[in-house]
Amino acid sequence: MVVRGFLQGLHSSPFHGFSVQFSEHRRYNQGDDPKLIDWLVYAKTDKYYVKRYEAETNLTGYLAIDLSKSMGFTESQSMTKFEYATCLAASLTYLMTMQQDPVGLLTLGEKVHAELPARSRRGHLGDVMARLSQLKPEGNTNLAVSLTQVAAMLKHHSLVMLFTDLLDDPEATLSSLARLRHGGHDVIVFHVLDAAEVNFPYDGPVQFQDSETGETITVDATGFREDYLAQLDAFRENYRERCAKLRIDYVPLDTSMPFDKALTEYLMQRQKSK
Repeated sequence: MVVRGFLQGLHSSPFHGFSVQFSEHRRYNQGDDPKLIDWLVYAKTDKYYVKRYEAETNLTGYLAIDLSKSMGFTESQSMTKFEYATCLAASLTYLMTMQQDPVGLLTLGEKVHAELPARSRRGHLGDVMARLSQLKPEGNTNLAVSLTQVAAMLKHHSLVMLFTDLLDDPEATLSSLARLRHGGHDVIVFHVLDAAEVNFPYDGPVQFQDSETGETITVDATGFREDYLAQLDAFRENYRERCAKLRIDYVPLDTSMPFDKALTEYLMQRQKSK
């Protein structure tokens, strides 16, 4: 129910974005909506017929998943950023396929990989979920390069749902996001961080290691906390403001947030902006 409401927010209504193509007539049956009766056919045949329609979607969605090793981080040992992102991606795939919207899967490493083409058949849900379960966050990721390649790959208006911790060069990443928007694509950035990255629950001397480079640094966590949290707020606010100017939806999340709370808050913000 939560993700249904979420996607309805994207569509404004469950069928916004769908074109309806006339298919054929059939005899009127008790219980059919009288509004569907074709009165021109009735005038010719003196019989009641209703129009049958075939829903044809014009919204194609692409899940773009950050495969950087930093996405595998968790302090709680419960759910990593990557697992949180893939659960959300699977939920959205479920709803989009139920609405007959094609969904494709892209993974972002040092370059983009097209894992699965966009399809809308019911069996595609299983394909996407199977592939998501096989993916692992490993290696380095160049978000800017990958997103630029995505912009070049997509030939038609699409909805790009990006799942990432955004731990890369902000200017280069924002420039690539701008290319996606200028290409006519709708973009949602799901900024997924671990709860520890948001709350910084550390005290005393702590050694941190960069999961991608292996570089280590030791800091006095107690004295560093205030500066860290201020920098994190500035980091998120920069993305929030710059994405707003590009008309990109920016959704900050952390792994302690239940999906219903996270998506409901997002929907409320979106409705207020309309």
